[in-house]
Amino acid sequence: MKKFLKNEKGQGIMEYVIISSLVGICCLIAVREFGDVVKKRIDNMKGQITDEITLRDRKN
Repeated sequence: MKKFLKNEKGQGIMEYVIISSLVGICCLIAVREFGDVVKKRIDNMKGQITDEITLRDRKN
């Protein structure tokens, strides 16, 4: 019984699993929160590039 109580290998693994799960959840939340902002910026850049190409084609 004493040997069973002193075996802490499983505890270390569980702590690792819990911490890595929390990090994963935080990453998912960050992507969810900032995903729309990044998408809007990329769409704006795409629009500016398209406008620039269109203006260059009209000049030529």
